[in-house]
Amino acid sequence: MDTSALAHLPKQGPPELLFLLFHGVGATAEHMAPLARRLAQEYPQAAVLCLDAPDVFDGVIGETSARQWFSIRRVDETNRPGRVAAALPTFIATIRALQTRFGMPWERTALAGFSQGAVMSLEAVQTEPMLAGRVLAFAGRHASAPAHAPADTTVHLFHGSADSVIPAAASVDSAQTLVALGADVTADVLPGIGHELHPALMNRAIEQLRTFVPKKVWQQAMSEAPLLQRAPDL
Repeated sequence: MDTSALAHLPKQGPPELLFLLFHGVGATAEHMAPLARRLAQEYPQAAVLCLDAPDVFDGVIGETSARQWFSIRRVDETNRPGRVAAALPTFIATIRALQTRFGMPWERTALAGFSQGAVMSLEAVQTEPMLAGRVLAFAGRHASAPAHAPADTTVHLFHGSADSVIPAAASVDSAQTLVALGADVTADVLPGIGHELHPALMNRAIEQLRTFVPKKVWQQAMSEAPLLQRAPDL
């Protein structure tokens, strides 16, 4: 995996946040450049890296540089989880290596993926504890229904209602399951958007990053807040 592809680093001083961006199947790191630019603009002290998948795309496409995180040849609901599981060790090891390289704790790391990159990001935090503080999943899905909430990780799901590749219902189902498991999760389905990293979805992602307060932060704030004496009843 080319960890030098499309890197945005702070102009001065060390990075305070780490954003790792993962493209969809049959694409390259360059396809995540619009989101990388938005994140770098909003968070100038962040390191924002777009990463290429390790495997050459084995489908039919005109772009010879196309990559994949796992093969989608004859993929179905039965074999998808196994393919994702086989790809996860390399995926997780890359994240850990970049956290070490930048001296970045997992709490200040965010994973952002589109389509297959979103699948890998969602499943990575399900598999590896304390891997990332946030996941931004665009037009993605879980490989299989989550059995537990990713501890202290906030999951943001973004989907277009007109997506015919991975229907928006996948994000809705994931959100409902994660909420039932006690996870921190948001889900935004925007009308008229297909299977694309649409600017409106990116805008919503920035808004969620700016405004959503994770449950852990609320709980810590409440535990540290002084108790107010209640006035006696008259």
